[in-house]
Amino acid sequence: MQKYQKYKVEARSLMVLAVPVIITQVAQTAMGVVDTIMAGSFSATDLAAVAIGTSIWQPVIFFGNGLLLALTPTIAQLNGSGRRNQIAYQVRQGFWLACFIAILMMLVLYNSHHIIYMMHNIDPILAEKAVGFIRAIMWGVPGCLFFRFSAINAKDYLKTKPGMVIGFLGLLINITINYIFIYGKLGAPALGGVGCGVATASVYWVMFLMMYWYVSQAGSQQDLKLNKGLSSPDWKVIKTLTFLGLPIALALFFETTLFAVVALLISPLGVVAVAGHQIAHSFSSLVFMLPMSLGIAATIRVGHCLGAGEVEQARVSAYTGLIVGLILASLSAILTVFFREPIALLYNDDPAVVIMASHLMIFAAIYQMSDAVQVIGSGVLRGYKDTRSIFFITFIAYWLLGLSSGYLLGLTDYVVSAMGPTGFWIGFVIGLTFAAVMIFLRIRWLQRQPPEVTLQRAAHH
Repeated sequence: MQKYQKYKVEARSLMVLAVPVIITQVAQTAMGVVDTIMAGSFSATDLAAVAIGTSIWQPVIFFGNGLLLALTPTIAQLNGSGRRNQIAYQVRQGFWLACFIAILMMLVLYNSHHIIYMMHNIDPILAEKAVGFIRAIMWGVPGCLFFRFSAINAKDYLKTKPGMVIGFLGLLINITINYIFIYGKLGAPALGGVGCGVATASVYWVMFLMMYWYVSQAGSQQDLKLNKGLSSPDWKVIKTLTFLGLPIALALFFETTLFAVVALLISPLGVVAVAGHQIAHSFSSLVFMLPMSLGIAATIRVGHCLGAGEVEQARVSAYTGLIVGLILASLSAILTVFFREPIALLYNDDPAVVIMASHLMIFAAIYQMSDAVQVIGSGVLRGYKDTRSIFFITFIAYWLLGLSSGYLLGLTDYVVSAMGPTGFWIGFVIGLTFAAVMIFLRIRWLQRQPPEVTLQRAAHH
């Protein structure tokens, strides 16, 4: 029992970091769930419009957030090695990176209407509502990235509770503004699904301002001096952060597009197919926040240990994160199977939509353990600053295996008779399982390297 004690101690340290992050991530993901539920109560068309709009919004925003995640291992290692005085400069350059990304992302979203209007046989009213949703929510991009950026800095100082509180407040504000703009209350026009975009964009700015106030006032953050101006852009540092963050961003992009492209591909199959897929995806995204938050905590723990030169403790942190994640994924999978129909009814009461969504949730339950291993494992690899492997593994898993197998099963008769959305969800299981296996093997390979090689590798990336 003595040899397992270190894992128990590490599990406590990990959960102290992870629980507030989980609540933060769940609260923010719940904003999308609330959008889906409230749009669905307005009309099935508005629900489908939010589904299509979200299928474009999510990959773009996850890409931006992924680039900023380069700061997590960088700051964690500097903190662990006692080089706290070097962090402020990295933070300031991270802010410039966030500014440049925000401009690029808004341009992409503004022109995304070309994708929607290219869809085969899409209902014109549905297309108009989807474009309206994107044009509204895109104004929240800077606020979202700046909030994530500020929250990353707080987390890397082991301060995860502020993000939790602000994330929960953001959820409450989102519900209120949604109610006003979706249903046309207090003199506002009834915008339906477009109102969800207006609400979410507004809330991201409110959340950023609250987090900025915390970071500028908290005693633990004063050496960052974020409230005393910014350095001019240092292109060398920005380039380093970009190259470290780009594989992370592309990995998140590949996973979200796996779901997003499916929503676009099945749109010609009708509102029921799209709405059922969106409900199952919305709920699985909410559950995904559990392992994703553990992955963020694992990045901080592993990076901090490597910064302090504790290679063995980094190994313990990595395996503890994976074990805890598998336990939570097992529980959530069981609950998903048993409560899938009541969950679907929370979103929409159309019998056909509920049947489709609850059926797809079975596959969401099946892949939850694979998803936990791959996302927490990716967090561990980020801690080691081994981000390029994440890029290659996820590209193969999601696009070459997951999407292609889903397309063959879902829309063609080459293997079996076209299965519709079910075929694509089988593809998700295939892709995520492959990613989980390969990422675990990569972690094993890294941990077999001599300690001096591991530390040198982490220090020079």
